[in-house]
Order: sequence, then structure tokens, then C-alpha cells
Amino acid sequence: MSPPVQPAESLVLPPARDAGLLAVAVAGVSASGPIMAATAAPALAIAFWRNALGAGSTGLLIGVRHRAEFAALHRRGWTLAVLAGIFLALHFGTWVPSVKFTSVASATGLVATQSIFTGLIAAAAGRRLPRAAWLGMALALLGTLFIAGADFDVSRRAVLGDGLAVLGGLFAAAYVTVGGRARQQMSTAVYTTICYAVCALGLLVSCLLGRQSLSGYPARSWLLIAAVTLSAQLLGHSLINEVLHSTSATLVSLAVLVEVPGAALIAYFWLDQRPTSWALPGLLLLIAGLAVVVRARDENAEPAPDLD
Repeated sequence: MSPPVQPAESLVLPPARDAGLLAVAVAGVSASGPIMAATAAPALAIAFWRNALGAGSTGLLIGVRHRAEFAALHRRGWTLAVLAGIFLALHFGTWVPSVKFTSVASATGLVATQSIFTGLIAAAAGRRLPRAAWLGMALALLGTLFIAGADFDVSRRAVLGDGLAVLGGLFAAAYVTVGGRARQQMSTAVYTTICYAVCALGLLVSCLLGRQSLSGYPARSWLLIAAVTLSAQLLGHSLINEVLHSTSATLVSLAVLVEVPGAALIAYFWLDQRPTSWALPGLLLLIAGLAVVVRARDENAEPAPDLD
């Protein structure tokens, strides 16, 4: 008796509107690493403030347009949104410090392992990806590593930063996977408000336990925190959450790989962090990998099974 055929993970391209929103989101998150690296404030405190301010901003929409939806939200919706917030806190709690320990290019390149972890989570949930998609993901990941120029011989500090960035990629994969489920049941405003608030609460506890200062920064640091909230949190994460209703977490994670060259360019011109000689070959591999995945998408993919 032959084994049952696993349903395919959908890699269908999103509608034009959502594809445009995803492009804006990638541009927003590309600025995240360089801005936080330039901010004279503790790493976890930066993560707390961007999520707290993000939750407050999206929470305003609930009071204006989504009060009835928020009041009627059922237990499963709350559970998914809270769980996503926990994973987001773990992501920020590992990746944001990595930007302080290693270069922006290395941190963003290694956190891009999110795409591989997302594919593995999809496979563990009983969904299958075309073989060509796995090849494309491998090429894209290799390209990000080349762009990052991760050098484990630089210093113990850099090694710690690289390890934290990989953990950040794992938690980011869990965050977008759970978030994709949550977005099927609630609006972006309701989901992001709950998710960001839970994330901010977790980071606040971490800051208090670690005795990290939450205030007293110079004016320039507050301006940079406001900038990273607007670019990476509201235009980045929030728009990513918006397109998750029509786009698989795997494809979203692959699109976010474009953050790597974007962040590296910003860090080069703003922070004078020069990329390695492998940067251009890495960019070509990244683009080639994404092209392979897009060509391998299954236009007739069966719907993904419920995780219940």
C-alpha cells in the first residue's frame, strides 16, 4: 500500500496589491539593522520601544474601526496572536542584540535562515515543497551567507552575534508561520495590536530583569527609535502581516531575503561597514535562488491542512 501523498505548500505569487505591499515591507525592514546599530540605547530596550509604539499605533485603529471585532475575538484567535507575540519577542530578543555584536550584513544575512526554517516547519506540518523550491532556497541562503561575509575567525563577540542571528531566524520563522494562521481569522490591526503588545510585555520583563535602561537616551536616539518603529515595525512587520492572508509564510520568508543586500547597502553608506568581496556573487545567487523558487511554485497547490 503506497503512502499518502502530502499536500503541497502553496508558493503561488500574491495578488498585485499584496506584492506591492510586500515590496514596501521589505524596504522597511531593510532599514531596521542599520538604524538599530546606530542607536545609542540598549538592544532589548530598542526592541521594546519599537513594539510598544507599534502596538499603540495599531491599537488606535481598533478604537476607530475594529472595536466590535476585538470584543468578539474567540479563544483560538487570542491563542494564535499571543503565541505569535511570544515568538516575535524571542526573535527580537536574539536578533536585535546580534546587530550590536557583529556587522549589520552578517546579522541580516544569518537571520535570513528564516526561509529555511519556515520550509522545515511547513514540511513538519505535513506540507511538501517541490524539490526545485528546496534547491532555490539553498541557493538563496548560500547567497545571503556570501553577502554577509560571516567570518567565524573574527572574534568571539562576532561568533556570539552570528549565533544569535541564526536563533533569530528560527524564531522569525515560527512567528510568520503562526501569524499566517492568525491572519486568517482577524484583521491586521487586531492581530498586530495583540502580537506587538505581547512582544513588548515580554521584552519589558527582559529589560527589567537585565536592568537595561528604558529612558535617558540622547534626542538622536529617540529619533532613531521613532524611525525604526515607522520603517521596520509599521511599514515592515505590519505590512508583512497584512499579506499573510493571501501569501504563504514560506514565500514571505523568501521575499524577506532581499532585506540582506538592502541592509548591507545602507550600512555601507551610513555606517561605513564595507561588505566583503563575496557580496556581488552572493547577490547574484540570492536572485537566482528566488527565481528558482518562483518558477517552482505550484499553481494548483492543495490547501494546507489545519494545524489542529
